[in-house]
Amino acid sequence: MRSQRLTFLALATTLGLTLTACGGSDQAGEGALADGKVSIGVVGSHPTHDALKQLAEEQGITVEYVDFSDYNQPNPATESGDVDMTWFQHVPFLADYNNSAGGSITPIGSTSIYPLGLYSNEYDSVDQFQKGDEIAVPNDAVNLSRALLVLESAGLVELKSDTLIPTELDVDTEASTVRVTPVSAEQTVLSMDSVAGSVINNDFLARADIDPKSALAQDDPEAEGSRAYVNLFTTTEELADDETLRQVADLYHEQTVIDAEMEETKDTAVPLQLEPEELQELAARYQQELKDQGQ
Repeated sequence: MRSQRLTFLALATTLGLTLTACGGSDQAGEGALADGKVSIGVVGSHPTHDALKQLAEEQGITVEYVDFSDYNQPNPATESGDVDMTWFQHVPFLADYNNSAGGSITPIGSTSIYPLGLYSNEYDSVDQFQKGDEIAVPNDAVNLSRALLVLESAGLVELKSDTLIPTELDVDTEASTVRVTPVSAEQTVLSMDSVAGSVINNDFLARADIDPKSALAQDDPEAEGSRAYVNLFTTTEELADDETLRQVADLYHEQTVIDAEMEETKDTAVPLQLEPEELQELAARYQQELKDQGQ
């Protein structure tokens, strides 16, 4: 592991992150949204969303989803009040958004870690990639960096710099087997027939009927360094203590929702429940790490 990533790994370890489980309460919370109506910004519609919505209804909470077309829309919509909370991003994406936009979006619950994988319509193994082959990767800063680390771990790219958040400019093209092309997250799927491989976010696999277990390479969700990639429920700083929103976030870890998640992801999701305060500290420390790196 490269030295600058060890710093974050140590921070994550210090937080004492653990797997836990808890059940939701029987009635809607008494918070700013005490009417029991919650709008959630998501990117793509999934069966797991339906499972949580049904469970929320049984507890007196009406959940409405607002489906955005790309990852850059839900956070601004949350800050403007168009939605109450979001369910789509991990800690590094959130930290990068808050730093770049001057935002204060706050995590209030965790869901699962989803492995980020390399897929190909042309090859059956990493060893088959040829010098100069093109691989499409997500172009948002954090997922791009994560994709490059997946390709580095697979031995397909070499990185010139020892940075926490590598970009395509950090790729040593002469030493690397493949060349990377950053595209929008949805284009990683649409480009599959025109490139040798694509690193595809979990959200887009189901839409393209891609089996997540067919990945030729992926990061290890069980590794401590991957814990920052747990997906989050987030909201504004002002609503971070709202009991209804926190109750909705807790419902994810009820067994009926977890069962739907595991069926949807073909048992590849790794549920991880962390306390809001742990997540907030983790996000704040990651934001500082990014600032220290000039990101």
